[in-house]
Amino acid sequence: MSTAVGPSTEYLDSTVKVLDLIRSGTARTRPELVRLTGLGRNVVVQRVRQLMDAGLVEEGELGRSTGGRAPRELRFRAGAGTVLVAELGATKISVALSDLTGRLRDQVEEEADIKLGPVQILTRVSTLLTELVALQPDPVHVWGVGIGLPGPVEFSTGKPIAPPIMPGWDGFAVRDFFSTRFAAPVWVDNDVNVMALGELRSGLAQGQSDLVYLKVGTGIGAGLISGGRLHRGAQGCAGDVGHIAVAQTTDVVCRCGKIGCLEALAGGAALSRRATMAALAGHSPLLAAATASGSLDVTDIGLAASHGDPVSLELLMDSAALVGESLARIVNFFNPALILIGGRVADTGDAYLAAVRQAVFNRSLPLATRNLQIVRSPNGEEVGLRGAAFMVIDELLSNQVIGTWIDRGAPTPRPRPAD
Repeated sequence: MSTAVGPSTEYLDSTVKVLDLIRSGTARTRPELVRLTGLGRNVVVQRVRQLMDAGLVEEGELGRSTGGRAPRELRFRAGAGTVLVAELGATKISVALSDLTGRLRDQVEEEADIKLGPVQILTRVSTLLTELVALQPDPVHVWGVGIGLPGPVEFSTGKPIAPPIMPGWDGFAVRDFFSTRFAAPVWVDNDVNVMALGELRSGLAQGQSDLVYLKVGTGIGAGLISGGRLHRGAQGCAGDVGHIAVAQTTDVVCRCGKIGCLEALAGGAALSRRATMAALAGHSPLLAAATASGSLDVTDIGLAASHGDPVSLELLMDSAALVGESLARIVNFFNPALILIGGRVADTGDAYLAAVRQAVFNRSLPLATRNLQIVRSPNGEEVGLRGAAFMVIDELLSNQVIGTWIDRGAPTPRPRPAD
């Protein structure tokens, strides 16, 4: 009995090399591919033909002649497939469709409590994605699904593992949930990892090799880019800085069950708790007035601080100092060139970012901060959706995965034409 043999490693490596040059725009013609890859002309012609047969590459206009016949330009077909993406936060969900260059369309966002559990939340995400697909004027070829979750994710299985702010989610098969509904491959990662990837590929971090994306929201987490690649660690939980111990004398218990965690003292939930206590104690008339419409959140604190409320300013500065001191440890250990800070707490104003910067530079080694930039990420929820799209696209077009589907022309069965 014979055993089927897939494409060779050399074949896959050369195919991906050619494809990456075309989709990045680095090479636009076959002669340029020959020059940049070092591959023979016949090999380049064969790889381009295979990519065209798979629907990933098409010919465009005639290029510039260098003395002979003008070469035909090659273009990556961004519309060959669609990626469904979703980012889940503690209090809201965002979904969108993406083409194969990470360009988003039809983004939808709504409030949702992650504590409602995986079945209810993911069913809603699935419904929103299905509605977006149904609204498209042309048939949608779903090539993959990308999901960002606000907690630790075992990347190899797509399962959240003991996520502190997600009761009922531990070990839930998120990948299986979506793969059965959309008949497509699914990748799941921590939300901050996909944010870091989004900034690296299409945001402020383009061209950077070593950076940290820090999200300071309800929780606190970091995405690490090392050598131009997302660093997930052995099990996928690299960058979980929200549970760095920053105090030993506090009696505040973190949602992870330990005391003294950065998230428990400086995150959005901690700030809301302390602000509510101050309002009820009569220490801040502005915060007390805000409680009349319900519980306080970070937006209320930021607004009160912008009006000069000393209690709100103190709360934010305390948070910024703790975040900055924790970042200084990362700077000394990891030596990034760029730190991007996002999340609702970081969005409260310039004073917060300035206090973080001051703490980082005060506590870090001079060499580690010589060229260090610390800036706010301006892209909001969109950066996570773009990152989720790039996560899927990069996996689909990687050496490890592309060989499993390129001979079929698509990673999933094409949808049947509408009647």
